[in-house]
Amino acid sequence: MKTLDLSFKTSTNKVHHLKLHYANDNLSKEVVSQAMADLAATRLFAKDGENLVAEPLAAKYVETIETPIITAPKA
Repeated sequence: MKTLDLSFKTSTNKVHHLKLHYANDNLSKEVVSQAMADLAATRLFAKDGENLVAEPLAAKYVETIETPIITAPKA
């Protein structure tokens, strides 16, 4: 499974990650950059007065590969 990991600088200069599990995995740099800028402009993500997505930093796809060791029996 691929996850789109968006990194933002918060209003207190920390790094916050927003992970999207069902994102299109063919998005261009321009589309992701514009979406991140639009998301930052909304100021929707805040906690205790801190804007969590104040400034876009980076974006990447993260692919997770599962390797079962023991599987549950089918009912």
